[in-house]
This record gives sequence, C-alpha cells and structure tokens, in this order.
Amino acid sequence: MRTKNEAGIALLDRAAERCGMRLEKVLVDQDFKDAVIIHGAVKNITVEVVRRTPYDQGKGFIPPPKRWVVEQVNGTLMLHRHLARGYVHRPDNAASRVYWVSTAGVLRRLTTPSPAWRDDVELAA
Repeated sequence: MRTKNEAGIALLDRAAERCGMRLEKVLVDQDFKDAVIIHGAVKNITVEVVRRTPYDQGKGFIPPPKRWVVEQVNGTLMLHRHLARGYVHRPDNAASRVYWVSTAGVLRRLTTPSPAWRDDVELAA
C-alpha cells in the first residue's frame, strides 16, 4: 500500500503528463509533506497546502474557501446515482461517467436563463 505522499507524487506525474503546461497549481491538504511540494516544483507546478481552519469560538467547523469549491463539485457529482453507487469497476468507465455528469451540468447552465439581478428601472437623473 502506498503512502499518501507516494500517491501524491504519482498523481502529480500523471497529471503533468496528461495536462502538460496547462497545469500550473495544485491544492493539497495538510497531510502531504514537503516531498510532494518539491516534486511539484521540479515539474513546474505550484503545490499549495490548504490549511484547515480551527473551530471558531463555538461556531463549528468553517471549511476553507478553496476546499469548499472542491467539496461542492464532489457533492454535486454525487447527486447522480451512477457516481454515488459502485456500478462501474473500470477506471476509464468511471472517468467517462464523471465527464457525462459534468457535461449535463454545463449544458444546464448554458440553456437555463440567468435571473436578472435588478429590475429594468430607469434611474432618476
């Protein structure tokens, strides 16, 4: 079994190979050590460690803004049954399902009219 750092280095290699020069920045959590950051620098990828925020005087857990975006995307994807259940056993099929669901979300945003943020009221001069 790989450690989290070994898996992170392998993932950086694969992402750099697949994305080429388009990949500039990667966000990781506190569990990753300096080896992943150094390996990212060798590949010309900025690896930023997103720190967890402490509990805020009894207000509960406050997720970091950058991490919240990732959690929001994952949560939206998990609304689809095929991604929430383990129906697919091959990685390429699983990846195609993620693309399919993501495409559905993009199409919904492109075809749904956006609400007006203000009324068309003439301003008094």
